[in-house]
Amino acid sequence: MHDGKSRTGAGTGEGGKPTLCAVLKRYAPIAAIVLAMGVVWQTGAYRLLSAEVLFRHHDTLNDMVTDNLAISVLGYMVLYVVTVALSLPGAVILTIAGGFLFGWAIAGTATVVAATLGAALIFLAARTALGDMLKARAGPFLAKLRDGFAEDAFHFLLFLRLVPVFPFWLVNLAPAFLGVTLRTFIAATLIGIIPGTFAFSCFGAGLRSVIEAQADAYGACLAAHPDGTGCNAAIDTSSLITPQLIGAFVALGIVALIPVVVKKLRKRRSGAHD
Repeated sequence: MHDGKSRTGAGTGEGGKPTLCAVLKRYAPIAAIVLAMGVVWQTGAYRLLSAEVLFRHHDTLNDMVTDNLAISVLGYMVLYVVTVALSLPGAVILTIAGGFLFGWAIAGTATVVAATLGAALIFLAARTALGDMLKARAGPFLAKLRDGFAEDAFHFLLFLRLVPVFPFWLVNLAPAFLGVTLRTFIAATLIGIIPGTFAFSCFGAGLRSVIEAQADAYGACLAAHPDGTGCNAAIDTSSLITPQLIGAFVALGIVALIPVVVKKLRKRRSGAHD
């Protein structure tokens, strides 16, 4: 029986307006991420994700890993999740550092899991806060793009992850507005980042002697020049990011799109026979 009073939907108050709880639930995650990003950039904390920090503290980091590998890997994963969720620069250096500290197998596995978790966090926050609004206001072009992407979202997203041309943060956000499900997003991200992640982890693992030598040289330079004049700390990844490697990733991306092309061709043929 009706009690004569108008009932409101879940999360809405009088007049159909959303309740404070509903508003907080929707916007608090993305607001927290944006606030954290502002704090990190304002304080300069993002500079900790640098080759200089690795060179300065590589002995301490090595000792931490030796004393407690499990906690060190867990701490690395938490740091990586935060780095990805806040879209901070330095993920490549962090991956190389992981390979240097833990070896390519542990670092590669930990990085793939952590990067996927971080990407899922920003994806969910963006979709919850803005997804419905953008969907409602989408014009014909965005609506068509959304429908086309959602039709075979896994392979499209896998292509974007495999080809090292598209910024990682952009590929984290765009699917949130294109109707991609969380399950599809996680699966495509987890699989798509494996080649690049393990490539950089192997690179870091193979650089142990180089990094230690550069760290010693950097420390000697700082001892001679306390103000840091002429002391450079950098890891040259040009020997890894070669045209051949990029070509291999592009080839993997093209392979990921083959099912999409086949599906389109089959639809055209079936339409022509109707």
